[in-house]
Amino acid sequence: MTLLIPQRTSFTLLLTASLIANVTVSAFAADPTVTTDIGTLDQESAEKAFPAKPPYSPYAGRNFPTRPFFGDTHTHTSFSMDAGAFGARLGPKDAYRFAKGEEVIASSGQHAKLSRPLDFLVVSDHSDGMGFFPQLMNADPVLMATPQGRKWYDQINSGKGAQAAIDIITSFGKGELPKGFPTPGTPAYRSAWRETIKAAEEANDPGRFTAFIGYEWTSNAGGNNLHRNVIWRDNGAKASLIEPFTTQPPLGSPNPRDLWKWMAMCEEKTGAEILALAHNGNLSNGRMFPIVESFTGKRIDREYAENRTRWEPLYEATQIKGDGETHPFLSPNDEFANFERWDKGNLDLTELKKPEMLEFEYLRSALKNGLKMEAELGVNPYKFGLVGSTDAHTGLAAVEEDNFFGKTSSSEPSAERATHPFVKTDKAVIMGWEQTASGYAAVWATENTREAIFDAMKRRETYATTGPRMVVRFFGGWDFEASDANNRMPAKVGYTKGVPMGGDLNSAPKGKSPSFLVAALKDPIGANLDRIQVIKGWLGKDGQTQERIFDVAVSGDRKIDADGRSKIPVGNTVDVANATWTNSIGAGEMITVWKDPDFDPAVRAFYYVRVIEIPTPRWTAYDAKYFGVTMPKEAPMTTTERAYTSPIWYTP
Repeated sequence: MTLLIPQRTSFTLLLTASLIANVTVSAFAADPTVTTDIGTLDQESAEKAFPAKPPYSPYAGRNFPTRPFFGDTHTHTSFSMDAGAFGARLGPKDAYRFAKGEEVIASSGQHAKLSRPLDFLVVSDHSDGMGFFPQLMNADPVLMATPQGRKWYDQINSGKGAQAAIDIITSFGKGELPKGFPTPGTPAYRSAWRETIKAAEEANDPGRFTAFIGYEWTSNAGGNNLHRNVIWRDNGAKASLIEPFTTQPPLGSPNPRDLWKWMAMCEEKTGAEILALAHNGNLSNGRMFPIVESFTGKRIDREYAENRTRWEPLYEATQIKGDGETHPFLSPNDEFANFERWDKGNLDLTELKKPEMLEFEYLRSALKNGLKMEAELGVNPYKFGLVGSTDAHTGLAAVEEDNFFGKTSSSEPSAERATHPFVKTDKAVIMGWEQTASGYAAVWATENTREAIFDAMKRRETYATTGPRMVVRFFGGWDFEASDANNRMPAKVGYTKGVPMGGDLNSAPKGKSPSFLVAALKDPIGANLDRIQVIKGWLGKDGQTQERIFDVAVSGDRKIDADGRSKIPVGNTVDVANATWTNSIGAGEMITVWKDPDFDPAVRAFYYVRVIEIPTPRWTAYDAKYFGVTMPKEAPMTTTERAYTSPIWYTP
C-alpha cells in the first residue's frame, strides 16, 4: 500500500509510520509509556520497537512501490467473435502463456515470443457473442439455419475471414444478429465465460505474474466505439457468480450509465470489487467524452459525473488503433501531437470524422473539459489515470516495433500486411501500415498480485507507454527543491514531500507554487530519451480552458528557453534501410524539479508528464528490411516512442 504523508512530514516519520501501523502513540517526549493495541510499553521498549532514527539500511521499512509492473489490460483471443473471424485460433490459456514469456505458435503458424515476460495480463474478450466463433465454426445447426450464420461460415472457410469479420462488426453495430447468437444464460456463453475464468485462475501466480479476470463491454451503437474493459480484483469464485453485462437489449444496453448500474449490482451481489477503463476514444466520433450525451441528447448531470469517476478510474491513452493523447487540430502548438493518428471515422467507417468531433475523443481535451464540468457540477467526470494497452485480437500482446504481431491474425507479419487494407468501405480506408505498435500499461504497485495492482489502478498511480518499458516517476507538492533531483532514491523524497501521479493537490499555501519531481529512466534494451515535458491544462477565470507545454528536462547540451521550450531537435540516428539506430544521442536518465512559473492559486489545473524517446525505426521499417519490400511513400518509417503519466490535479 502506498503511504501518503503530508508534504511537510520528514522521511523519518515516513519510516516510523510504516512500522507503527495500527499502534497508537502517546507523545514519547511527554509520556514515559506508549499505548498500543496489545498493551502498554515502557519508554525503553517503545524506542526499541519504534526507533525515532531510521535504520542504517535506507531500504528497511520501505512500504511504497519501488518498481512499475508492465502489462496489458486489453487482449482478445478466439473467444471474441471478430478476432475469431479474422483468424485468431489462440484461446485465453495461450494468451497468458505468451504474456508469461513462453514461445507459442501464432495463428498464422509463426513462432512468437516476447523480448521479456509481462508482469500482468487481462484477457478481455468481447462481452457480446462470447464463445460465438467456436459455436459458428462447429456449424451450430441453429446458426447454420440463418442466412447470416451460413454466410459467415462460408466466408471464413473460403478464406474471406476478414470480410466476414467486418460484416459481423457492422451487423453488431446495427443490432442485427442471427438466431442462436450466444447471450448470457445460454450454454455457449456460459461455457466461454467459465473457460475465461479458468484460464486466468490457472495462469495467476502471485508475486510472479498476475492474470486478471475481465472482459470488454462492447458498446458499438451505430459503429461508434464506446467500449470499456471490466476488471475483477477477485478470484474466480466471485467472478463466476455473475456473467458479463452485454450491450444488446433486452439483456444489455449500449449506454455507459447502465454498465455502471450493473457494476454496482455486481459488487453488491458477489462481494467482488471491479473497475472499468474506457477504450481509447478516437473511433467514437465525438462520443467518448461527452458534454451532451448521445443517448439522451441532454447535458451530462452530476449523477453521470459521479458514476463515471467512481467506476472508471483509468483511460486507455494509446493502443494499436492509434494514439489518443491529442490531435494537431486540438493542439496546434504541440509539435509532437501529429502522432499515430486514426481520425478518418468511427469503428466500421460507416460515419466519417468531422473536426468538431475531435474535442470529445482525446484525453487532453477531456481533462480540460473535466475542469470546466467540475466547476459546474461539483464533480469532475474525467478525472482519470492513464494506461496503454494493445487491443490485440491475436492472443498475442506483442507491440514492440521489431516484434509486432498486428491487430488481428490476418495482419500478423507478412510481406503484404502493410499494403493491404485493414478496414475498407466505400467511404474510407485504413491501410495496414496505419496500425500502431502500441502500447503497455505501467502500474506502480507494491507487489505483483491482483490486489496490489488493482489498488494501484484505483488510485491512478499508473502511466501509459507506446511499448518501451521506460521507468517514469512524477510527484507533485509544495516543497520540492532543486537539490531533490540529486537524490538517488527520488521516490523516498517524492512520497515524503508530495503525492504521486494520479494524486491531488489542494488549497495552495500562501505564496507558494506547486513544484514537481520528475524522473525518467530509459528502457534497458531500448532507446535513449529526448526530453521530459510537463503538459499543463487549466480553467481560466473567464471560464475557458487552456493548455501549455513545458520542456522540463532535455538531453545533450540543448537549452530550455525562457518560454519553457527547447527549440532544437534531439537529432536522428535511424538507418531506415537496415532498421537500426544508435544511442549516440539522447540520455539514459533524466531527473529534475520543476516549478510552475504561471501558477494562480484560484485556478483549477492539471499536470501530466510526457516522456519522448529519440527517433527509432517503426515496425514498417523492420518489415521492409525483413521481407525485402518497399513501403508506400506515405507510410512513416520512424517513430518517437513515448510515455504519458496520470495527471496530478490542483483544486483551489
